[in-house]
Amino acid sequence: MEYTGKMTDKNITIMKEFILLGFSDLPNFQGFLFAIILVIYICILLGNGLIIVITNVERALQTPMYYFLGNFSFVEICYTSVPLPRMLKNLWTQKRNISLISCAVQLCFFLILGVTESFLLAVMAYDRYVAICKPLYYPLIMNPKMCVQMVITSWLTGIPVIIGQTYHIFSMPFCGSNKLNYAFCDMPPLMKLACGDISGGKLFTYIDCLLFALIPLVLILYSYVRILRTILKLPSITGRSKAFSTCSSHLTVVGLFYGSGFIAYLQSKNSYSAGTDKIFSLFYIIVTPMVNPMIYSLRNKDFIEAMRKLFSKCIE
Repeated sequence: MEYTGKMTDKNITIMKEFILLGFSDLPNFQGFLFAIILVIYICILLGNGLIIVITNVERALQTPMYYFLGNFSFVEICYTSVPLPRMLKNLWTQKRNISLISCAVQLCFFLILGVTESFLLAVMAYDRYVAICKPLYYPLIMNPKMCVQMVITSWLTGIPVIIGQTYHIFSMPFCGSNKLNYAFCDMPPLMKLACGDISGGKLFTYIDCLLFALIPLVLILYSYVRILRTILKLPSITGRSKAFSTCSSHLTVVGLFYGSGFIAYLQSKNSYSAGTDKIFSLFYIIVTPMVNPMIYSLRNKDFIEAMRKLFSKCIE
């Protein structure tokens, strides 16, 4: 444990590094956990990488829906690549220390990519809304320029606020131990170690959830309410089934992403459970990116056909 000094008459420690405990409470399973997480990480890279390749090379998939899906898969790769390599390194070397600067950088990029993912999910819901509720205007509204602008906006919107939030969190004093009972640097365990007046940090957290999680979620739900009303008016059962099919994959990913994220971030300090929180943190950095390719590919006939064509060309 490294310190630069202590403030007079206060139990406040100025830290140079944190210790990421991760899964150190399972000493006999470190090798097993390393192998499992490594396999999952490779699956995430391959699965989402395949989506990016197919949506870019297959002409039949050169549509706004697949353009957004390709960008979403790219964000998933970046999102998991922020914590997982460090997590694997810690499991392999058993050295769990991380400098204050590295922790801040990891948290900042992790939150920025999480915000980007949240807004992209809202953009994808809007795309489905226009396609189903305003099909005649779809090519006009979802033109290439608009699609690019929506993706860029999703990437850039949260950056200023997240940088300010990260600065504020690491400007707070931390008390006592420098051990984070977590696998990577995230807000819940950092807020647990913060002391003194942390109301500003909590306020930032709630503002973050409101602006970058709740508002996109409300937009998603509003889009799907309008979509559901339109689908129920369709005279053809086949048409209803096809419309539901194109939306169900996206709704599944939304449920996985927001469900685990809200549980992890909105727990009160009194109900904070490190073990439960670690499980949910793994859920939203590993499970959702891993199942995303399966959810979108296995339930999409156009995507399956595109994969078949791509593999056929590779074999020839």
